[in-house]
Amino acid sequence: MSHFFMNDKNHLVNEAIEGLIQSAPYHNISRLDVGDDIRVVVRRDWDKSNVALISGGGSGHEPAHAGFVGKGMLTAAVCGDIFASPSVDAVLSAIVNVTGEAGCLLIIKNYTGDRLNFGLAAEKARAMGFKVNMVIVRDDIALPDNPQPRGIAGTVLVHKVAGYAAEQGQNLDRVTTLAQQTIDATASIGLAFATCHLPGEDRDERVSAGESELGMGIHGEPGVTTLATQNSREIVAAMTEKLLQKIPQGQRVVLLLNNLGGFSMLEMALLAKETLASALGKQVSHLIGPATLVSALDMKGFSLTTLVLTSELEEALCAPVETSGWQPMYKYQAQQSLQGKKVSVQSAFTPSENQQHAAMLRTICDTLVSLENQLNQLDAKVGDGDTGSTFAAGAGRLLSALDNGKLPLNETDKLLIHVGEQLAVVMGGSSGVLMSILFTSAGQKLSEGADFAAALAYGLERMQHYGGARPGHRTMIDALDPAFKALQQGASIGEVAQAARKGAESTASMQSAKAGRSSYLNAQSLDGVKDPGASAVESVFAALAKQA
Repeated sequence: MSHFFMNDKNHLVNEAIEGLIQSAPYHNISRLDVGDDIRVVVRRDWDKSNVALISGGGSGHEPAHAGFVGKGMLTAAVCGDIFASPSVDAVLSAIVNVTGEAGCLLIIKNYTGDRLNFGLAAEKARAMGFKVNMVIVRDDIALPDNPQPRGIAGTVLVHKVAGYAAEQGQNLDRVTTLAQQTIDATASIGLAFATCHLPGEDRDERVSAGESELGMGIHGEPGVTTLATQNSREIVAAMTEKLLQKIPQGQRVVLLLNNLGGFSMLEMALLAKETLASALGKQVSHLIGPATLVSALDMKGFSLTTLVLTSELEEALCAPVETSGWQPMYKYQAQQSLQGKKVSVQSAFTPSENQQHAAMLRTICDTLVSLENQLNQLDAKVGDGDTGSTFAAGAGRLLSALDNGKLPLNETDKLLIHVGEQLAVVMGGSSGVLMSILFTSAGQKLSEGADFAAALAYGLERMQHYGGARPGHRTMIDALDPAFKALQQGASIGEVAQAARKGAESTASMQSAKAGRSSYLNAQSLDGVKDPGASAVESVFAALAKQA
């Protein structure tokens, strides 16, 4: 089974670059036309008067690097195949086509292929008379004993600072110095639950369920250690402890929260909260993200990057750009709650007595309690088997209030409203809310002067308005609607019960449901089975008719 969305693996990168260019919001980038095997994305508004900035590497890290081509950042990005460095010829083509007298700076991540191919291209370009400098980003601190730290998400911060300097017209030496200062002040560390899916290949499942790998590389390279946890707080604590060792005490930093491709925005927001609540959070003055800036295809992972700020770096990072991939930096402010007015869920009333209303309510509730198992069995055939328990829970709550004299029995409007409030609290799922809407709306209509039958009809209309079900949709409404209509026409309680029974029985012959869980079932599963909610309504009216 494929885990990668594509048309043709051989044309994946080319087609993706085409899509990136076509969807660029500033319409300011193009692909350099120097042959199909060379993929260079360039600024269309470049005039070679300033220092050119060129970066790149393997594809699969989007929006890096082509997503950072534009005013204020990169002049060109050289794109290799998935996780593979671009060729020397591709890099040299980029240098030759965008570099003027001001020269160019190559910004690469610390991987062997990038160092060799960009390095050789730089030597060739110098031999041709171009001024070329190169800086190597090595921000990964996960492997402390590695003499060649990898370049990961911190690379983007180097793009941004160097891009600002170049846009200001600073010379090559100064742009290079600022880029190197940014590299020296940057530290990153990543973690993943699982590596990524490569096009046409299965995922490497070396990380067991419930574990995470600290320091997994952006190409799926093994990390420094496996943690026996996926708890967000524990993971962030382990990562921030290592980052803090790289930050001078009291220095303010910008924090970049980078999604490696596979975490949801919900998870990234949680990770932001955990990071800012850690000891590291006390030194964070600015934030970038949570966002995807340097990804690893769909890797289920993230990285944290810190950059020790100076006023010059802050100015550079805050400057606006015209690229599709950059996320603006903003000042961090600790959370402040806004005092609100608590809304009372319960309406105000004074308990009162009314023997007739008490008897009717007890009959209704006793009936629903006694039907719990029967309705659950019926619902098991067409739903999730809990209709009886749901109705019994609501009935039990009202019986308790009735037994303890806590109902406004002599004020019908307030009684209906209170019943609605209680059902919303104790009845689970949508049925509790629907019944609450019915009784609350009916009570409000009654308080406005409507008669009892009209009030119930109004409550049913509101239930249908919000719930979406209608008569014929195979729900309790098929029993409620004819019963309430009969009540409005002045029918006796026996005639009302008869109308409810006919409505409930009609659901057994309905071949499809238009609402509720039954709507997912086929006609065979529904045939001959009465809707549980409609059956409950039928039984309640039958019990009331018997009492009368």
